[in-house]
Amino acid sequence: MTVDTFPAWPEDVPTHPLLIIDYRLLRKKDPSEVDRLWEAATTLGFWYLKNHGADTAVAEMFDLGAAVMALPLEEMMKYEQGDQGESFGYKMAGGDVVSPSGELDTAEFLNPRLVRRKTPSYPPPVLFHMESVVRPFILKSLEVTNTTIDIFNDKLGMAKGRLLELHSDAEWSGSQARIIRNKATNSTVKVATGSHTDFGSLSFLHNKQGGLQVLPPGADLWQYIEPIQDHAICNVGDALSILSGGLLRSNVHRVLPPPPTQANTERWSLVFFSRLGDSVILRALAEESPVVAEIVKKKSSGGSEKSHPHVTAQEWCQRRVKNRRMANRQATKTWEASLGTEGVNLF
Repeated sequence: MTVDTFPAWPEDVPTHPLLIIDYRLLRKKDPSEVDRLWEAATTLGFWYLKNHGADTAVAEMFDLGAAVMALPLEEMMKYEQGDQGESFGYKMAGGDVVSPSGELDTAEFLNPRLVRRKTPSYPPPVLFHMESVVRPFILKSLEVTNTTIDIFNDKLGMAKGRLLELHSDAEWSGSQARIIRNKATNSTVKVATGSHTDFGSLSFLHNKQGGLQVLPPGADLWQYIEPIQDHAICNVGDALSILSGGLLRSNVHRVLPPPPTQANTERWSLVFFSRLGDSVILRALAEESPVVAEIVKKKSSGGSEKSHPHVTAQEWCQRRVKNRRMANRQATKTWEASLGTEGVNLF
């Protein structure tokens, strides 16, 4: 498939630097590496992760993605996720809007997970490889994201394991894998995935072509994140940002076609989204963390309550998914309703 080689990055395309975090050191709770992770998570909210040990599982998921996306569109549409805010199943290119004006996205993707509360709605290749390919990737991704979440728990001064309790697999959640394809295009302007913050807690991303861009705090220009061989890209989502009173940063990002030296090729990505249990209320955990309590105290004295949406994790995700669907579009109203922590009017 087209992702087997790792294209060179164009020398004339600037990028935004990210800290490189060593997962092997994180597992040992190395103090210096933990502090570097905390720095990354509380500034831009993005970092590279090396030595994560997921390379084989990632390669097999990319191969599975190629087999699935080779199916005819009419076959894939049997597994379409629908317009009610459900995020499991297939989404065709052009199913979502990427801007207030209603411009359509160019990304198609399939979101599988292991435990299902409804009848299976995945194409045969996914069901056939659920145990041999999908399960190993998801379990490895959970190991990585749970290790990171537990480190954040300690940095916030919370009771041991408290954040992991809120992500327990005993409750249904929006946690899922996503295999993404963007077909080749000559355009370097067309937005593949619109600007957004991630819905959940942590994202564990793997891609070989460029296209991911971030808008750093206080910046006016979008900046590319260069993919690096054997390095994942991780970022904080809305849920952890809200629980931490905004200390952990959920930063706005988007996806464009690959830059010039990687253009005219299909762009493949693979990501795992770690999300809270559906019933968990999104609120700053001031009563459980002295660090968050201090932040909330400062915000309250300044008249700000932006970290307190007070809805469930399920409601948060479903609202955001539903209001980006083209079928639900109502001018700018639904775009505004799809916003995450960047949507200051929501709090």
